[in-house]
Amino acid sequence: MGPTQESSGRQPGHDTVAQLIDIRKVYGSGDTEVVALDHLSFRVQRGDYLAVMGASGSGKSTAMNILGCLDRPTTGSYVLNGTPVEHLDDDALADLRNRELGFVFQQFHLLPQLTALENVMLPMVYAGVTAGERRTRAQQALTRVGLDKRLHNRPNQLSGGQQQRVAIARAIINQPALLLADEPTGALDSNTTREVLEIFDELHHQGITLVMVTHEHDVAERAERTVVFRDGRIAGTLNAEAELHPAGH
Repeated sequence: MGPTQESSGRQPGHDTVAQLIDIRKVYGSGDTEVVALDHLSFRVQRGDYLAVMGASGSGKSTAMNILGCLDRPTTGSYVLNGTPVEHLDDDALADLRNRELGFVFQQFHLLPQLTALENVMLPMVYAGVTAGERRTRAQQALTRVGLDKRLHNRPNQLSGGQQQRVAIARAIINQPALLLADEPTGALDSNTTREVLEIFDELHHQGITLVMVTHEHDVAERAERTVVFRDGRIAGTLNAEAELHPAGH
C-alpha cells in the first residue's frame, strides 16, 4: 500500500459513514496522464460536518465525485455506510446512491415544469415509496426548510434561495446517510447564503452527516472541521478551535 493520509485520528468503526482507502484516480495515460487523487485515505464519521477546500486541480471535486458514487477510483477501496462500492455494477451503484446519498449543487437542478412539492417527491419515486407517503414526506421536508407556503410554486416562481431550499429538501427526503453539498452557496448573495447555511446548521444539529465543498473561507467556518486538499492529497485539517494541522499530525 502506498502512503496514505487520514483526515481524522479516530479509529474506524460502526460510526464511519464513508471511508476512502488508498484511492488513486488517474486520467489519461503515458504523457497525458494526470493523477487527480494520489493514495488518498479519508474518513467521514456519522454526525460530521466537514468543509472541503483546495485550489482548482487539488482533487477535491474528484474526491467528492467518488464519495457521491458519481465516479470510480482507478485503484483503492470505498466503503459507504458499510457497503464496499468499487465492485458494484452500475444499477447497484445507482440504487446505493439513491438510498444512501443526498446532493446539493451550486446550480439547483430543479425540473422547471414541476412544482416544489413534485421536485421533492421525485427521488422517492425511484425508491418505491407510495404516492401518499411521497406527498406527506415531501410536505414535511419543505416545511423543514421553511417553504410550507410555497409547495405549489414552480422554480421560476421562486427566488434563488428558495430554489436552493427546495434542492435541500429533495436531498434529505430519503434520509440519506451522507449529504454532499458542492459549492451550495456559489450562486447566492450574502444574505441568502447565510439563510442556507443556517439550514445546514440545523440539519447538522438534527444529526445529518454533511460534507460541503466550498472556496469561501467564511462558508467553511460554519463546519466543525475543514479538510484542505493539495495535489490530490490532504494537505491538512482545520478544526473549529484549532490552527491548520498537516495531514498525519
